[in-house]
Formats: sequence, structure tokens, C-alpha cells
Amino acid sequence: MNNVSYELRDKDKATAIIEEAMKKAAKKITKGHVATYIPELGKVDPNQLGICVLPVEGEKICLGDYDKRFTIQSVSKIIMLIMALEICGIDRVTEIVGAEPSGEAFNSLVELDREDSRPYNPLINSGAIAVCGMLIDEISFQDMLRFTRKICCDEDIFMDRDVFESEMRTCSRNKSIAYLLESKNIIKSDVDDTLKFYTKCCSMSVTAESLAHMARVLANDGVSMVSKKRFMSSRTARIVKTLMLTCGMYDGSGTFAITVGIPSKSGVGGGLMSVSDKRAGIGVFSPALDSKGNSIAGVDLLGRIASKLRLNLFYDPEWTKDDHETVGKEIIQT
Repeated sequence: MNNVSYELRDKDKATAIIEEAMKKAAKKITKGHVATYIPELGKVDPNQLGICVLPVEGEKICLGDYDKRFTIQSVSKIIMLIMALEICGIDRVTEIVGAEPSGEAFNSLVELDREDSRPYNPLINSGAIAVCGMLIDEISFQDMLRFTRKICCDEDIFMDRDVFESEMRTCSRNKSIAYLLESKNIIKSDVDDTLKFYTKCCSMSVTAESLAHMARVLANDGVSMVSKKRFMSSRTARIVKTLMLTCGMYDGSGTFAITVGIPSKSGVGGGLMSVSDKRAGIGVFSPALDSKGNSIAGVDLLGRIASKLRLNLFYDPEWTKDDHETVGKEIIQT
């Protein structure tokens, strides 16, 4: 397979690269903050950092706090989107939500505050709540939980009731979004039931390794490397990965695409799920967040390993810095 990262085939070399990157990324933790606007998340130790890399070819690499449980939060929007595309179809999904970066915060109401507008994409709160409004008439939360356990190869995933109740007590902004969606006839289901469904999905307890398994399914065109089962169509996998690249890191998605170049989805619980297509699935956990709501150490860690492990979507083994400088001088001389 031409796209496979040969660095990942050498487990010892790859592990040394990741260990060094983790030491440097850990220094960023003090510059971030846990998500205190959800009281239960504010209790989490910010100094945790873990990563799991599951190559399409090669042995898994798990370091640090890769097995510590945390709530999936907005990474669950990927599961919501997969289910919606597979059950409802792309035409129904695109009727209620777009596919463009919003340029606004993940919980913004700005894009909805226009007469004919709809959520910009399904990876911000308004888009995901709209998707849940569609799904709630088709499946139950237990269906979502079963699917999540299977695609993540983790039967221990559960709904963290303490986090769920904490979020429900403090979700005034999401309630505003949901009622605004209802007023636009985007949500046709019961608003309270839709919000509970959405919040339960965000409250599922996972690990970095859980997320790496789901990411590897996406990296392998929707097929599990463990069970060999197809979890989604190739089309769904392609749509999801594209939206992860353009919208998955909220209003920091463009910068992340330039500096890291791996389709990823973050959550305010500190999780990051990254898909290096045909190369590897990656899960990261570090709960201290940057100003965009993304794991500050996790983003730094992914940036440090992206090129060295050939994980960047746009990696070209033929490109070198000297080549770039030579081209630059040739342009100036013409």
C-alpha cells in the first residue's frame, strides 16, 4: 500500500518519536484550562496526556494516559453524522445542515440569527443538535451506545450520568440553539427530548484507544481492521473525513489543517480523534483546552508527529526544504 507510513511499521522508531513529542507537548498544558463551564468537567486533572496510534499496517503504540476514561463530548458528532448519513441519507441531512466552516465558536448562534439560515455544518453544536432532531425519530440512545461500543472496540463505554446531569443543568446556550432551530422548522421533534439525546451522546465515557479504533475504521474506508465489518459506506467515510478536515477543530480548523494536516475532531473533554487516511487512526487525551476549545497539548503533540511519521494528509516524501527554497529563488529570478 503506497500511502502506508513506513515509520509506523518500525514500532521502536515511532515510539521514540512520539515519546519525545509528548515531553515537549506536555509543557503546553499549563497554558490551557479545563472546561469549567460544565462543572463536572472542571473537576478533571488537567495534567493528563495520552495517545494511542493504531496503524493500518503495524503494531499499536499506546503511551501515557491512553486508557484513562473521559467523556467524548463533541467527538460524538462524528458518530451522529455517520448514523444520520447511513440511516437518513445525504439528501435529508443536507436539507437541514450545510457543509461549510462557520468561522464562529462551536456554540455560536450567530449563523442562525438570519431569516433563511441553517447550521453551517454538522460538527458545531447547532448542526449536531439538528442532526439529533432527525435521528431521534429513527433510533434510541441505546442504539447509539451499542454502535459506539462496536466501532470503538470498547464494550466498557457507558454514559457518565454525573457529566450528563451537570451538562443538562448548564446547557442554556444549547437550549437557545435548539429552540431557535425549532422556530425555523429545522427541528421537528420534541426539543427537550432532542437535547437529552444530544447530551447523552456527548456524555459517553471513552479512552484515547477507543477513539483510535474509530479513527482507524475511517482510515480504512469504513471497515474495521478487527472484525472486518463494514460500519459505513465509502461515501459516508469520505464525507466524514472531509468535514473533519475543514470543520472538525471549530474555528481553529484552517490553522490546524495548515500546521498539522490530519482530519481531526476535538471535544471539550480533552479528546482528539484523528484520521491519517490509509495510514493510521489516532486517539489523544489531554483535558487542558486552548481558546478555541481544543486540547492544547493534544494539538501540539499531533503537530510534532504529523510530518515525522508521514501522517499529514498532504505529506510528500519527495518534498524537502531545499527544494522549496530553490523554487523560491527561481521565481524571483524570472
